[in-house]
Amino acid sequence: MSELSLRGMTTVLLAHGAGGGIEANYAGLIEDLSADHTVIGVDLPGTGSAPRRSVPLTLDGLADELVAAAEGHDRFAIVGYSLGTAIAIRAATRHPDRVSGLVLTAPFARPNPRMTMLVELWRELLSGDPEQLAAFVHLVGIGTPTLDRLGADELAGSLSATVVPPGTPDHLDLIDVVDVRADLARIAVRTLVISTTQDNLVTPHHHREVADGVHQAEYVELASGHLPFVEAPQRWIGLVRGFLDDQDRATPSDSADAATAVATAGATRGSNGDGMM
Repeated sequence: MSELSLRGMTTVLLAHGAGGGIEANYAGLIEDLSADHTVIGVDLPGTGSAPRRSVPLTLDGLADELVAAAEGHDRFAIVGYSLGTAIAIRAATRHPDRVSGLVLTAPFARPNPRMTMLVELWRELLSGDPEQLAAFVHLVGIGTPTLDRLGADELAGSLSATVVPPGTPDHLDLIDVVDVRADLARIAVRTLVISTTQDNLVTPHHHREVADGVHQAEYVELASGHLPFVEAPQRWIGLVRGFLDDQDRATPSDSADAATAVATAGATRGSNGDGMM
């Protein structure tokens, strides 16, 4: 995994989506947060300068590597997007003493049959016609209202600019085995779920399942497809920053009390890419 780190007052880790990257998914957010946060972004294997692995990726392994990237920082919030939300959730349950909060955009606890079919089609298109792959990425990645607003030249330019990181097949293989349903009730930190309401890839059904599974999770809706950093960047950044700012204002005792209540109730070096999941 390759890493980006920018120094500020409080620490935020970033976990990106399958076929994406820190720069592709978070460039605008990093620019916004870097003035007053330490932002640490870790590219998945096969993305950016991080080489592909010769062994299958595991959720536990990636969660541990994400936390290890914050060496020297006692506690931090994690902002996860799509596949990165599963990594963030697993990090929060494996390292509860380190994670202080979660922001989960377009999350899923496990792929349902519809999502599994889409991932399998995506996998097949990776070795096929690049134009068909680009069309697929746009059809499922971009919300219908945004896609319908594109002119012919703009759409053609966007299709031709589609980039697929070499590690994408490994990311898709990991999606097949993601299942963090049992982790949700064990999350003992304040959590924000951002539902991309026009999402054709990870549909709002998944977002609601995650929010319902986390004790007192905050749930907000964002009119966007699966790529909020493209379709509604300022609104998305505002939601993330608002949560982190509130987190920063919370006293340590407030955070500890909240974690105890949940536990009791439950007894950059970036890369290019469309960042689909």
